[in-house]
Amino acid sequence: MNRAHVVVPSPLGDLTVVAEDGALTHVLMDAAKHRRTDPEAFGEAGDLPDEPFASAASQLDAYFSGSLTTFDLPLAPRGDAFHQRVWALLREIPYGQTRSYGQLATALGDRNLAQAVGTANGRNPIAVIVPCHRVIGADGSLVGYAGGLDRKRFLLALEEPPADASGRLF
Repeated sequence: MNRAHVVVPSPLGDLTVVAEDGALTHVLMDAAKHRRTDPEAFGEAGDLPDEPFASAASQLDAYFSGSLTTFDLPLAPRGDAFHQRVWALLREIPYGQTRSYGQLATALGDRNLAQAVGTANGRNPIAVIVPCHRVIGADGSLVGYAGGLDRKRFLLALEEPPADASGRLF
């Protein structure tokens, strides 16, 4: 197991990007909150020019500048089979769109799984790239976000389609 991390600046603050054996396992906001007493949690300090860090930093920069709508990076989030299914569904939510927890639960085959979907969404270890910020309450409200609701608002606003001066969408 070869684990390393780098810190990538972003409009949300520094993002700690962790990779293991060439695939991203974590993108964390406020990484200090996630640090464990285990000094190996994030691995050694990596080098930004090395892969997959260089691609992750480049794609995050393009995303935040509004020129990237879909990430293409090797991902290896750790979680049980249910979490993996939820995180895969998150990656299917198109840029600029949202889904409710109930919609995701229905897509999994059981509307009653909405609360479990919310729990899995909250445990998403790869922020921004696996777009858990695109999940909202059934009534359209912004509910829960590990990075804080201000960051969720920022990300959703970043993804809003542009309007011309008259307010019409292009």
